[in-house]
Parts: sequence; C-alpha cells; structure tokens
Amino acid sequence: MTGQIRFCKTFDGVRLAYSQAGRGPPMLEVATWLNHLEHDWKSPVWGPRLAELTAHYTLTRYDGRGCGLSERKVKDLTFEACLRDLEAVVDAAGLTQFILLGCCQGTGLAIAYAARHPDRVSHLILYGAFARGRLKRDPSPQDIDEANTMLKLVEIGWGRDNPAFRQVYTTLFIPESKPEQYRWFSEMQRLSTTAENAVGLIRAFDAMDVTDEMPEVRSPTLVLHARNDSRVPFAEGHLVASSIPNAEFVPLESRNHILLEHQPAWRQFFDEVARFIRDHRTIGDASEIDFLDLTVREREVLDLIARGLDNVQIATQLSVSAKTVRNHINSIFSKLGTPSRALAIVRAREAGFGSAPAGTQKRA
Repeated sequence: MTGQIRFCKTFDGVRLAYSQAGRGPPMLEVATWLNHLEHDWKSPVWGPRLAELTAHYTLTRYDGRGCGLSERKVKDLTFEACLRDLEAVVDAAGLTQFILLGCCQGTGLAIAYAARHPDRVSHLILYGAFARGRLKRDPSPQDIDEANTMLKLVEIGWGRDNPAFRQVYTTLFIPESKPEQYRWFSEMQRLSTTAENAVGLIRAFDAMDVTDEMPEVRSPTLVLHARNDSRVPFAEGHLVASSIPNAEFVPLESRNHILLEHQPAWRQFFDEVARFIRDHRTIGDASEIDFLDLTVREREVLDLIARGLDNVQIATQLSVSAKTVRNHINSIFSKLGTPSRALAIVRAREAGFGSAPAGTQKRA
C-alpha cells in the first residue's frame, strides 16, 4: 500500500524521496516536517488517513528536505527552497494536472504553488491553513516570547529518548487523541527529522507570508479548519478562505490540529473533499470522480464484482454475510446510478477496478 519509493533531485541537488499509491484522480499532498514515507503507514495517526486517501485517489507524497527519507543534511530550509522542492516532485512524478492538498505548514506552499502554476492545479484543498506565519500576524511581545520558547523546547528535547519535551507539541496538535495515537505522534517527531532541521523549518514558516499570492489563485479552492484548533487559529483559516477568489470555507468541530479517525470531523473532512471535487469536475475522466462517493468497503465489493465474482464468492472473500454484500451492492448501484450489475461492471472496469486476479483483494 505504501507504493514504490523513488528519489529525485532538487534545483540545489538535495535528494528527495517520494511515492505514489492508490487509484483514482491524481492528488499530491504537500510535505510537512512531521511525515515519513516509510513509517507513516504504521502510524495510528497517519495510517488510517493514508488508507482513506489511497482508496479514492492516486496519491503522490514526498518527504520534504531534511525530513523522513529525504536528504537530512541540508543548509537551505527557506520557504522558497521548500516550494522549489514541491515543483521538483511534481515534475519527477509526471503530474500534469492534479488535486493539490495542503495541510498546516503545507498550506502556504500549496497556495504559492497554485498561484504560480494555475494550469497544473485542478482543485486546491487546504486544511488547518495559514497564509501568515505566527511572527507575521502583528505579534505581541508575549507572542514573540512564546515562539522563542517553543523553538528552545524543540532545540533541547526533539531528538531525546525522553519524550517529555515533544509532548508539548503532541498536546497542541492532537489534544483529542487516544493513548496509542499520542505515543505514536510523539515518537514520529523524533523519527521525522532532527532537532536542528525542525528549528530551521519552524523559523522559516514562522516568517512566511503568502497573503499577496492568495488573490492570484484561480483553482477551485476548499478551505477546512477545526473551529477550536489548538495550533493554528480559526481566524487564520477564515482569512485564507476570504482572500482566495470564490473559495469555500467549511468549519469542523474539533480541538485537534490533526484530525483522527475516531472523531466525527474526520469523516466530515473526507466527505466534504469528495463532494467538492465532484462539484468541480475539471480533471481527467469524469467517471473517476463518480466513484468518490463509495466507501472503502464498497470499493472492495465493486472491485470483486468487476472481477466476475458472484455474491456468495464475494461474501466468502470478505468474510461477511450474503445479505451484507447485497446491501453494499444496492448502495453502490444507487450512488453510481447504474440499474444493473452488467452496467456497473462495465463502468468499474473502465475506471480500473477488477484489474488484480481474484483472491488477492486485501480487506480494509
């Protein structure tokens, strides 16, 4: 599921790791410093999210400079260098037009890329967005002291075996987490990058300001933001949505900066993204977008239908009852607007379902 990991080089020779996985409309997610291509899939924080995205989209991801599997020893950690990295990955992955997903630190990069490459970005999706770093929001002396204190905490405690310092960040990002998620996120900070790189990246994005680029964005844009986000103020997300022409703004009920699978806002996020992409069909074959309404389980069932399995065989394959399979099939037909199994098979095969041999489907 992780996809094959590949490498490319940036304008200044830094080696970046990227991967592609999934099926459906092409989507690229902008890197942050809290990702790792290899370990993310094992994480109870990132794993379910990646499974959901790759079930519906062909997802391209990459580790930013100084992070994950990308080259760690780099001197230039500026915003512009990170933006050039995004451009390099797009070219290396052969993407011509795609959905651009930016979260947290990645939102500023996504905004700047969309403004500078309007022909490439079919849809711009932003979550936890800010266009101004914390030191560009008319900070008070207290705000500056707080920013410097957080940098010192990172510098002292990021790479230590003792997670006490990293837990400050964990609490800010996922206050509504389960114990396993909390432990994983704290450990992920240590795995994702070094203390030196984390400090350099935080400094760069604290000083970021892309407010002048927001009016230049021409792609259909969806901005989602947790109403009680502990990391990025709700007002910053609203500012982004009001500054990008015709952008939609969707508030989510959560305290988390990173949404987790057990939260109602997690499901709302994916439903809103699918709805928005479906409403703005400007990418590839529109038939691909029709399948975004299907759940992960319904996509499994449809894949088995497209391979020619009957209901009893599907029930056996998925270890569910025949009645459950019938319910899934009725839901699939309703969502796709297909009156018969034969037509559903034709449409599914045209969209790439049923390509693997029977018996190889993995359960969600």
